[in-house]
Amino acid sequence: MTPHPHEWPPYQCPVGVIQPLPGIGDMVWHLPHIRAIAAHAGQPVTLLTKPRTLADQLLAHEPSIAGLSWLDLNPSGRRGAHDGIGGFNRLVRRMRSFDFGTIVLLHHSPLLAAAAWRAGIPDRRGYGWGRQRWFLNTGPFLPPDVKKMHQHTRATRYLEAAGIPLPSAEPSLLIPPATLEEAMTRLGHTEGGYVTIGIGSSEELRQWGSERFAQLATALLDAGWPTLVLVGGLEDMVTANMIMNAMDDRRDRIRLALGWNLSDVIGVLSQAAFYVGNNTGVMNIAAATGVRTYALFGTTEPFHHASQIVAVTSPDTGEHDGMVRLTLDAVVKAIVADRGALFPLSIAGAKEDY
Repeated sequence: MTPHPHEWPPYQCPVGVIQPLPGIGDMVWHLPHIRAIAAHAGQPVTLLTKPRTLADQLLAHEPSIAGLSWLDLNPSGRRGAHDGIGGFNRLVRRMRSFDFGTIVLLHHSPLLAAAAWRAGIPDRRGYGWGRQRWFLNTGPFLPPDVKKMHQHTRATRYLEAAGIPLPSAEPSLLIPPATLEEAMTRLGHTEGGYVTIGIGSSEELRQWGSERFAQLATALLDAGWPTLVLVGGLEDMVTANMIMNAMDDRRDRIRLALGWNLSDVIGVLSQAAFYVGNNTGVMNIAAATGVRTYALFGTTEPFHHASQIVAVTSPDTGEHDGMVRLTLDAVVKAIVADRGALFPLSIAGAKEDY
């Protein structure tokens, strides 16, 4: 019989939290849950996650996290330090070095649970599906149907089952004043507000494309926005140049924030009038800063964990073709329907003369 939530044993400190999903967005989604676990423990936790999350930049000022350790598993293009039998043993030694009393897996990985067991961590908790259950010794364990839900919902359901208070499931990011000042200094003076456009994407199905982004940029400039900021990675430079070249004599009104440290990206996004762009980690960051976020999902299933996200989708024809049928007109109409106009409005949140 499953104990009532209040009957689960207290954490044994220090506490480690494993969040092994590799994306920036994955990290943003789980931040409320990590904070709740730290509050329940009564002290900051050590986070184990993958380098692609850029958690060292994203959470550089996060008080609920005392330390960070990389899980080098299944990286793209190389063998990870924690892959294979030798890598598993290295991971076990790494876990053991923290002398954790409790480890909480916000995932269903049996391998990571086995490593925690092999490391001798006395209190091992997680979702408990399949073989993972063999290596965990403290509940609650989630029912199988939860596995079909979004990762953010899974983590929320887990905390609910464990009786851990979750003040808000909505992700939010902390922006210290000094960090914000550094970010805005790097961006440079902007007069009359600006719009951020997220042009990057890790998947082709989620990429709207340089031609349509150029059309959107033209529409925003025509509407009176004095400055647009293109946000993405260094790999998006070709796309950014194509967009800028399409602006002709107005290209000086386009600024680039490509490959920036996420601390700077967070600052720039937080001061934008709004964000519009691909469904990426940057999109999740924008919403977590409290900025209105027009997320281009196309035929990808939208998620609803952030109140600032306005999903822009393609008509449902039963075909999953990503962004192919998402038109400029649909994006502009979604923005206008939500904020009342495409042009700058102080009541819509434009930050002027930073």
